[in-house]
Amino acid sequence: MGKRRNVLLIVVDQWRADFVPALGAGFIRTPNLDRLCREGVTFRHHVTTTVPCGPARASLLTGLYLMNHRAVQNTIPLDQRHFNLAKALRLIGYDPALIGYTTTTPDPRTTGPRDPRFLVLGDIMEGFRSVGAFEPNMDGYFGWIAQNGFTLPPKREDIWLPEGVDAVPGATDRPSRIPKEFSDSSFFTERALTYLKGKGDKSWFLHLGYYRPHPPFVAPAPYHAMYRPEDMPRPVRAPSWEQEAAQHPLLDFYLRNIRRGSFFHGADGDAASLDEAAILQMRATYAGLITEIDDCLGRVFDYLDETKQWEDTLVVFTSDHGEQLGDHYLLGKIGYHDESFRIPLVVKDPNAPARAGSIESAFTESVDVMPTILDWLGGEIPRAADGASLLPLVHGSKPADWRDALHYEYDFRDVHYSRPESTIGLGMDESSLCVIQDEHYKYVHFAALPPLFFDLRDDPHQFRNLAEEPAYAGLVKNYAQKALSWRLRHAERTLTHHRATPQGLETRSVRAPEESE
Repeated sequence: MGKRRNVLLIVVDQWRADFVPALGAGFIRTPNLDRLCREGVTFRHHVTTTVPCGPARASLLTGLYLMNHRAVQNTIPLDQRHFNLAKALRLIGYDPALIGYTTTTPDPRTTGPRDPRFLVLGDIMEGFRSVGAFEPNMDGYFGWIAQNGFTLPPKREDIWLPEGVDAVPGATDRPSRIPKEFSDSSFFTERALTYLKGKGDKSWFLHLGYYRPHPPFVAPAPYHAMYRPEDMPRPVRAPSWEQEAAQHPLLDFYLRNIRRGSFFHGADGDAASLDEAAILQMRATYAGLITEIDDCLGRVFDYLDETKQWEDTLVVFTSDHGEQLGDHYLLGKIGYHDESFRIPLVVKDPNAPARAGSIESAFTESVDVMPTILDWLGGEIPRAADGASLLPLVHGSKPADWRDALHYEYDFRDVHYSRPESTIGLGMDESSLCVIQDEHYKYVHFAALPPLFFDLRDDPHQFRNLAEEPAYAGLVKNYAQKALSWRLRHAERTLTHHRATPQGLETRSVRAPEESE
């Protein structure tokens, strides 16, 4: 293979873009991510093409939009026919290692209904070699801390309760009951260093996943007290949750139905009633969890430095999706708001030192990560991939046909823990939306609900829906047509470049101009 070429793909969970110092988050300390931004290219306008975890990771690792891979929600199977990054890496001689999870539900046609993977949100995507699994039940993690001498409580998830018998579950300035040495972030880091030290001088690909800053929002000491609530950015929201709810039936559903217990272990109450003090404390804890990950990444980066592998390694840092963090009275990753979809992306290519420290403003999407890694390793980018390699942008050359807007989707059909479909009164296949968004406007199209349209110059936080305003009728039509054209261009195309001819099978290898973005 010639000179060693390694890839470190870091995928954190629920880290939103405006908590990245290089993008303006001066209130948070991440020296190792800062280093990566100084040595790589940071992407300012990057989104996941769908939420939540399972669909987002399916798009990240297959390079396909939600409308093509159709693993539309957590618990929904991923069709086994779809190619993915791990399978592609095996074709070029890599044994793709995975630490963490992909939240992938298997294709039921390849197994039986008694398969225990159908009892959980998801498992590991086909093609990866797990070297530090967290899913499906976190057994590997809990076993690790027990093996290291920590006594687990009868209900093992209680390690994420605030310290102290008098602690009240919820937004808190108290540390978790698990010390940092046994946190899940430490577990993933130990697994990463074990894997890397075992590889010696062989080339490697490592998907290094971290569970944080995903809830429950409680951090181990000293990270629980690293940030003051008063130093956190204030939530963006209307004067009341009822005013927010009036914008759209889907938003009304979530504001009435999101519970605190999904974000603070053992807590009661609804998310929409969190006051500002609680939100700011939650954000301070969230920032602490981020700094804990950064410290862990520092250990991995130091090892790559010590072994002279840093200069041979493509490093990609990203998240699966964002987090509402109280903005618009919401928690989690849902709907159509920017906070759920805008995520970090940093690419450090050792072959592109001239652009080190750059901030790239082109519109980029999570489906671009798979093509980028394959391009860097000399692999073939699948015809079906909806994304494009970012290497031209990393090297300072924006392709003439690069996309001029961001695109993302969300499917809100019923799953066992959330039932918007039946509450609103829709059919399963009507419960979806797609978004097209550029620097000026954002259009949200629903399969069976009213659309939304926002003028981002006058209303960057998207409080005022202009879809029914006569003055915007022409723009709404234009953006609806753009959304339709986007879907038509990206309809599934695995075999559409082949055709039969009188001379036999013909394969077109170059996209025609009308097929480009």
